[in-house]
Amino acid sequence: MAQEYKIKGLSALDLKNGEKREVEVEGIENGKVLLARVGGTTHAMSSNSCFNVGTGDVEDAPALDPLAKFEVYEKSGAVYIKGEEATIKASRRNPNVKCAAQGQEKVVVVGGGSGAMGAVQALREQGFKGDITMISKEPNLPIDRTKLSKALIADKSKVEWRSQEWFDSASIATISDEVKSVDFKSKTVSTKSGKSYSYTKLILASGGTPKVLPLPGFKDLSNVFLLRTIPHVQAILGAVGEKKGKNVVIVGSSFIGMEVANALSSGNTVSVIGMESTPLEQVMGSEVGKIFQKLVSKSGVKFYMGASVDSAKPSEDDKSKVGSVTLKDGTSLPADLVVLGVGVTPATEYLQETGIPLEKDGSVKTNESFEVEGQAGVYAIGDIATYPYHGPGGNGSLTRIEHWNVAQNAGRCVAASIAKPNVAPKPFIPVFWSAMGSQLRYCGNTPNGWDDLVLQGQPDEAKFAAFYGKGDTVVALASMQMDPVMSQSAELMRRDKMLSLSELRNGKSVLDVGLPSEIKI
Repeated sequence: MAQEYKIKGLSALDLKNGEKREVEVEGIENGKVLLARVGGTTHAMSSNSCFNVGTGDVEDAPALDPLAKFEVYEKSGAVYIKGEEATIKASRRNPNVKCAAQGQEKVVVVGGGSGAMGAVQALREQGFKGDITMISKEPNLPIDRTKLSKALIADKSKVEWRSQEWFDSASIATISDEVKSVDFKSKTVSTKSGKSYSYTKLILASGGTPKVLPLPGFKDLSNVFLLRTIPHVQAILGAVGEKKGKNVVIVGSSFIGMEVANALSSGNTVSVIGMESTPLEQVMGSEVGKIFQKLVSKSGVKFYMGASVDSAKPSEDDKSKVGSVTLKDGTSLPADLVVLGVGVTPATEYLQETGIPLEKDGSVKTNESFEVEGQAGVYAIGDIATYPYHGPGGNGSLTRIEHWNVAQNAGRCVAASIAKPNVAPKPFIPVFWSAMGSQLRYCGNTPNGWDDLVLQGQPDEAKFAAFYGKGDTVVALASMQMDPVMSQSAELMRRDKMLSLSELRNGKSVLDVGLPSEIKI
C-alpha cells in the first residue's frame, strides 16, 4: 500500500522549468527519486536513462524497464511523495509483457542482441499478440554487450537482460541456432540444424562479425582474441589468469580497444597500437583524442600511435602461442596475449544468396522505418542496417551506426510499425557512451563529416563538451563529466532547436534553451 515519505532537505517544489534534481527519501535506505519540472508541473519518479516524464514509460534506449511514478506534493513547509517502499527502492517497474500468443501473425527475429531485445519487448508492450520467435547463434539469452568490453564480465547471469522465465511468460520463443538462409518468397527462415520457421513479419538483427587481421601469425597462433561474446571474454580472462602480470597488446585504438585497455590495465602491462595520431581521431579529432589517451595512460597503458602492424610472432616457450607483435618500423612488443579491436563487418552471410541487394560493406539498405527496400514486412536493424539519417546535418544521408543504443531504438521503432502500423514511430538521436578512465557521452552523428569544433569546459581535467559542426550546424557532441549538456543537446537535436556553433562561441549555453514539445526530425 502506498505511504507518504518526506524528501530530505527540500521545503518547496521550487524547480525551474526543465530542471531535474535527484533527491533522497527519508526512512528508506538508499531511497532516491528524480524530481523533474516540465510544462509547469513537477513530477517524481525513479531516475535512470530517458523516459516520459508524465508516465515513466521508456522513451529512448538504453533502458528496458519503465520508471516508477509517484505523487509529489508540498505540505507543512516540506515536500513529500506517496508510494510503496519496495517500488521506491527498486526504482523501476516491470513492463507488462505477459501474453498467450494467438492469431495468425508470426514475427521471426534473426539475432539476439540489443536490437532484437528492443524489438521483442516492445512488441509485447505495444499489444502485439501473435507468435514471436527469436533465433540467435549465441549460447545465451540477450545480453548487455556493452559490459563485455567495458568491464570484461564473463558471468552471463550478470549481463543477461531477462531470464528464460521472462521470455516464457511473454510467449517469446528463444531458439539457440544459426540462421543459414531466408526464402523471401515462401517467407521462411532456415537454420543450420535443418529447421525452418515461417513468418508474416521478419526482423533481421544479426549484428556484426569482428574483423581479424589478415597478417602473418594472427590466424595461426593461439592467445589472439576477438571480443564480441561471453566466450570471448572468458577466453581473454583465462589467458590473463588470476595472478595477472601479463603483457597485453591491443590492436586498434577505437572504442573496443580503448575500453579493453582500460579494463585490463590493473596488474598487467598493456600496449595499444593505433594507426591514427591519437585514439579515436577519425571520429572525434586529435584535440579530443589526446584527452582520451592521457586518461588511459594514467593507468599505465602505453600507446604506439601512427603505427602499422606487420606480424605476430610465436613465443619462445610455446611455438603455438603468440609471443610478440612486430610493427612495420621493426618495433617488437612482447605479448602473452593479443586482443583485436579493428572493427566489425555486418553479419549478413546468410543473405548473400537470397536475391536481396546488399551494400558494398555487406549491410542492408532500409527506409526511415527500417523496412528493407522491396521487401514489405521485412526489417533490418542494428549493425547490419544502412538507413537515411535525418538528424542535424544528415539530410537523409545513408548511414550505418554500430551503437547499442541505436540498435535498441531501431528495434522499438520496428515493433511500433508492426503492432501499430498507422502510428509513426518515434524519431531518435543516436547516443553512445564509453568507459576510458572517465565516462564519455556522445550524441548525434556525422554521416557527412564535420569541419569545425567548439570545445568548452576544462579539457585538461577531462571535463569538457566538444561540439562538432558542419558549417555552423552542430551535428554531434562528445562530453565527459558534463552529462546534462549531452542529454539536453540530444533533445534539442531531436526537436531541431540545437544551438549553432556561432551561438556557442558567443557564450550561449544549451542548458538555457527551453525544450519545445514538438519533435521535428
